[in-house]
Amino acid sequence: MAEDGRVKIDKFDGHDFGFWKMQIEDYLYQKGLHEPLSEEKPFHMRPEDWELLDRQALGVVRLSLAKNVAYNIVNVKTTHGLIKALSDMYEKPSASNKVFLIRQLVNLKMMEGSSATHHINEFNSILSRLISVDIKFEDEVQALLLLSSLPESWSGTVTAVSSSIGGAKLTFESIRNLILSEDVRRRSIGESSSSLLSAEDRGRKSNRGGGGRGRSKSRKRGQSKNRSDITCWNCKEKCIFGTYGRGVLERFQQGFRGFLKIEGCKLAISFKG
Repeated sequence: MAEDGRVKIDKFDGHDFGFWKMQIEDYLYQKGLHEPLSEEKPFHMRPEDWELLDRQALGVVRLSLAKNVAYNIVNVKTTHGLIKALSDMYEKPSASNKVFLIRQLVNLKMMEGSSATHHINEFNSILSRLISVDIKFEDEVQALLLLSSLPESWSGTVTAVSSSIGGAKLTFESIRNLILSEDVRRRSIGESSSSLLSAEDRGRKSNRGGGGRGRSKSRKRGQSKNRSDITCWNCKEKCIFGTYGRGVLERFQQGFRGFLKIEGCKLAISFKG
């Protein structure tokens, strides 16, 4: 890892060459070592000064390479030659590179319970690398690939999108935003449920501290009603809002603003544009 003060560059290990190249070039410009990126020596610079500058820049670039990559360019002696050699190996649209990236994209799956934000960032990273080798998918294809990478627990979301979109085209932006909003909603409900269970557990423990007849009455009061028997305050039927209460309904409205509308206690997905 190249490091100077607050500037840190992760060592290039063969993945995401375009991002690493952008970072190392910016770093060399900040340090005043950028001129060796060009093969041409400035006419005003003495040869010995040019060689020293080139060697300094070459050292910085080498220090930002992982061992498995550095072994492949050990005989390259100039900064320009080093960047070119790495570009030939990792950036040029060779057939093997394209196959590798396509395979990465198709096999990418979001793990159950993992962060949707992290998953989408990884998805976008692979798309960016595909663009660097002259492969670009249509917007709707990107949206479909993102939906297909979701885990089994998201099948309800995928089905809702599929049934509500009709003949209209999906957009990557709308699907991305929907997934992020759904992830926030799920985590919010999970935190609320955990807090509720913790509060009930604390209540039961405090009731156990009493004795005799009072403890028996407290135990009856402390027993929570089976959630499957709770009817909704709004539709008077058993639904998700009856189970979790008014607070969840409000979070649905906030988290899905622009994507979901609430009709009674039922959700309908609608897409903009």
